[in-house]
Amino acid sequence: MSEETRSEIRGKVIRLGDLIAYQDGTVASRMIVNKPSGSITLFSFDEDEGLSEHTAPYDAVVTILDGECEVWVAGETHLMQEGETIIFPANVPHALSAITRFKMSLVMIRE
Repeated sequence: MSEETRSEIRGKVIRLGDLIAYQDGTVASRMIVNKPSGSITLFSFDEDEGLSEHTAPYDAVVTILDGECEVWVAGETHLMQEGETIIFPANVPHALSAITRFKMSLVMIRE
């Protein structure tokens, strides 16, 4: 999403899940805020898609907007569904996998 397109949603009431569509067989993403201090990115995952284990240098706040997924944080497994949030601590291994199609928001806070 370009800065011009992002500005079109500022000051408006929106449903985050409506800003990203599912795409068959893949993961789609759409950044809606991108600032030096952090970003907000929306993701949609088709069934059986996911993100392999990785780390990030910043805390990440993930909120499930639709569907169900499984997340792993530092070796612990969590089943998540719409309306639930988890914080991935900086530099801690984490991953996720779709149980059903699901959408999420990812808020990255940079230090």
